[in-house]
Amino acid sequence: MTKGILGKKVGMTQIFSDAGELLPVTVIEVQPNTVLQVKTAETDGYNAVQLGYEDKREVLSNKPAQGHVKKANTAPKRFIKELRDAELGDVKVGNEIKVDTFAEGDIVDVTGTSKGKGFQGVIKRHGQSRGPETHGSRYHRRPGAMGMATHPGRVFKGKKLAGRMGGDQVTVQNLEIVRVDTERNVLLIKGNVPGSKKSLIRIQSAEKANK
Repeated sequence: MTKGILGKKVGMTQIFSDAGELLPVTVIEVQPNTVLQVKTAETDGYNAVQLGYEDKREVLSNKPAQGHVKKANTAPKRFIKELRDAELGDVKVGNEIKVDTFAEGDIVDVTGTSKGKGFQGVIKRHGQSRGPETHGSRYHRRPGAMGMATHPGRVFKGKKLAGRMGGDQVTVQNLEIVRVDTERNVLLIKGNVPGSKKSLIRIQSAEKANK
């Protein structure tokens, strides 16, 4: 079963472990999440908990959204995400999930939206090699052959070409929680996580840690 929470990426810093090791950590601000809906296998076909994070003004949400959060007796939320196969236990609509749901040493999967890089060529986007730079070469940073000369006479879908890079949902698995600060509602996670500063981050129990 999964436990999880939503937060915001603050940035990166360094701390010393108890053994004196210098660790790079990502600082994630985790304000209390509100449970907006609890889904069960009997009613919805699967178990899940829907979390809402960061209040927004009512004028910015429509009536269905306002009615949805009214059941939880809370303000409309800017971010709403669902945790599949969540630990239901005594979780009810309107409950708050706080930073202390995790402890130091927990292994988690962190999901965020990667930084957008704009339109990029195949070398930066796919890591392809460049051609010779000298001796009359006219092939430097271009993509290679696009397809066959005869049959089927077209470019296959999925061909690695230049295009928009970044802005994708990325999950980094098996990261360790180094510190839990309940006073400041902050998690320190070892290593880096996807996304730019102030971007939404989803933290949940690692799927493959025990495997």
